[in-house]
Amino acid sequence: METKLTETLESLTAQQFAAGNDLVFVPGFEASLTPGFKNKVYTDNELAYCDQFADSLLRYASTWAAKEAIYKAVKQLDKTTAGWKKIEIIREKIGGRPHVILHQPQLASISVSLSITHDGDYAWAVAIAQRITSA
Repeated sequence: METKLTETLESLTAQQFAAGNDLVFVPGFEASLTPGFKNKVYTDNELAYCDQFADSLLRYASTWAAKEAIYKAVKQLDKTTAGWKKIEIIREKIGGRPHVILHQPQLASISVSLSITHDGDYAWAVAIAQRITSA
């Protein structure tokens, strides 16, 4: 009975929401955007998305900011380490709403809402993660 009570208490006090954000200075980011970095960080879908734009540097920086923001939010809800390619940002259409896919079974109970913006030399992303509990 004590174990059940402890589990119930832990589930009631568990953090349900978390926020993460990241700001990227695009000119400074350019030096980081090497083929090795791209291979380590971006999925094939993300590479294809970013490369279709004339301003691909801005798209890569925005996507990097998004991945960092997601990582920061998710890490508050689950200590499982998610590799960069396990966090994927997809869009319904060019310039469309970004959606987050977490390619890690341990993170299946987490949903993430994402907003990405850029202005001048900066790209910024905000992620709100929610732990989805079954009723």
